[in-house]
Amino acid sequence: MTKFSIAASILACTGLLAGLASAHVSIINPCPRYSPVGENCPALPAGQSLDTGENAINAPISSVTLGTKQPLCKHTTPYATPSATWTAGQSVTIKFNPSAAIHSGGNCEFSISYDGGNTFAVIHQELRYCFLNGQPSSLTNTAQVLSYTFNLPANLPASDKAVFAWTWVNASGNREFYMNCADVAITGGSSSSYTGKQMTIANYPGYPTIPEFNGNYDTGMEYYTGAKNITVSPSGGSSSGSGSGSGSYPASAAPESTPTATYAASSGSGSGSNGAYTPVSSAYTTSVVPVSTAPASTAVSTYAASEPVPQGHNADGGSSSSSSGSCSTGAMQCSGSGYQVCISGVWSQTYSCGSGTKCCSGNDGGVYCGW
Repeated sequence: MTKFSIAASILACTGLLAGLASAHVSIINPCPRYSPVGENCPALPAGQSLDTGENAINAPISSVTLGTKQPLCKHTTPYATPSATWTAGQSVTIKFNPSAAIHSGGNCEFSISYDGGNTFAVIHQELRYCFLNGQPSSLTNTAQVLSYTFNLPANLPASDKAVFAWTWVNASGNREFYMNCADVAITGGSSSSYTGKQMTIANYPGYPTIPEFNGNYDTGMEYYTGAKNITVSPSGGSSSGSGSGSGSYPASAAPESTPTATYAASSGSGSGSNGAYTPVSSAYTTSVVPVSTAPASTAVSTYAASEPVPQGHNADGGSSSSSSGSCSTGAMQCSGSGYQVCISGVWSQTYSCGSGTKCCSGNDGGVYCGW
């Protein structure tokens, strides 16, 4: 068992966890596959290594802006033993890495699979304001909530090889899709199958792009409210209603026929189903563990219609002046301990990487906030 198994104090931008410091988010409990910072993690499968480096456990599995892609679940080889054992119908608490950049919130879903991570049905949602107590008044990277507690559906089938997934579409910054998977055991379930809404996939090759929210937290909501039901079971996933196992979209939300970026070749394999979740039962209870009850105090940008919105990894508020000279829109560069993003041919102000971190250049052309 490991708990925060790597000492962050010995790491640097060129070291093991570059980009993990205050860049992005991951779950830590239940421990996702190969997490270097998860709680109560099982032993690594033979031949596998901890998920570190530029595209580490906190990073998205896809970015339309940067043209990156990893398999769904990030890692397709499961742990030999489950990270957690849950009882159907009882409450569970999902905890997130406190070193997080929450990109002004967005849409989080929590899903379950019984076929090794190929087919997911959603069991809980935190839409619009994930990691926040409500709609923020400005762009922010500061989490107010880093733990969600909710009831598991009572009709989840029992299995010692279920796969739990957390997915997230961020509200601001690069158009990214996040996904962590944890191997879990489910006990106590008397049903042979579970029917819920298909897990939403967006900002991933072959699926729609949900644009910057720009203060409108209903952006892309049709992918969630218009999702189809899907049935998952230990004997395999299947569709129900008018949906299909491979995913279908509302008429107003068809998949894009042309990718918006050229994606790097994928390592490993992974597949999934688009969709989302409307609660099957109104009996779900939800509680949150707040990090702070006050709105984030570090953000300085406001949602003004005429104000360009930064597109960088952590472009959610900053300070200092901008560099002179022209640039290519979407480009990023380190500036002191922070970084700048090129917006409409002009370098933005410098955005802070956060206390104790500094800007690092990545091999994919982006920049990252690391130690």
